[in-house]
Amino acid sequence: MPVALITGAARANSIAAGIISRLRAAGWTVATSDLHDAEHTADLSTAEGPDALIAEVTATHGTISALILSHAHDVESGILDTTAESFDLHVAVNARASLLLIAAFARQVGDEGGAIVALTSDHVTGNLPYGASKGALDRLVISAARELGPRGISANVLNPGPIDTGWMDDATRTQLREMTPLGRLGRPADVAAVVEFLVSDEGRWISGQLLKADGAFGADF
Repeated sequence: MPVALITGAARANSIAAGIISRLRAAGWTVATSDLHDAEHTADLSTAEGPDALIAEVTATHGTISALILSHAHDVESGILDTTAESFDLHVAVNARASLLLIAAFARQVGDEGGAIVALTSDHVTGNLPYGASKGALDRLVISAARELGPRGISANVLNPGPIDTGWMDDATRTQLREMTPLGRLGRPADVAAVVEFLVSDEGRWISGQLLKADGAFGADF
């Protein structure tokens, strides 16, 4: 069975949890990582954490065919109250760790290639260090599609919009539902279906894209 690694996979009701269930049902061996409470624990704020994680997963399961980047550090702040330390930590986890994971993944990929999918967000105002670091993630994944394409590796960024994973109160649910043209909130299962296609043999011709699968929440008017 092909092996997928999903980062940021500790919470039971998360987007990552939906992806795990979907890929396992499709016949994938799924390895999970998080800072705590996952199959493989990894501190992605360190320069050594990403390489160590890839090495641990390959030693346990063999060659990784799909890398799904669902981890994130997120502490809300704006321009006037974001500290240098907070900004650096967001960049280290959300961007630098992703770069190092992608590089380590690419080095171990076999002749059949592989697929990278990174989850991103447009939320920047009032959440500046998170949004800025996700913007860096977008660029490095799209760059990976061009640089790693000759190795048979596809790479895409997926923006799922607001997904109801338990963090919303009733007022937020109502507001976001009204802002979504399809008339409902996104669910982890919606994101998982797209990820499954992107990492499949049929979906890997799609590469180098920043895709929105958000019920038209972020559609331009």
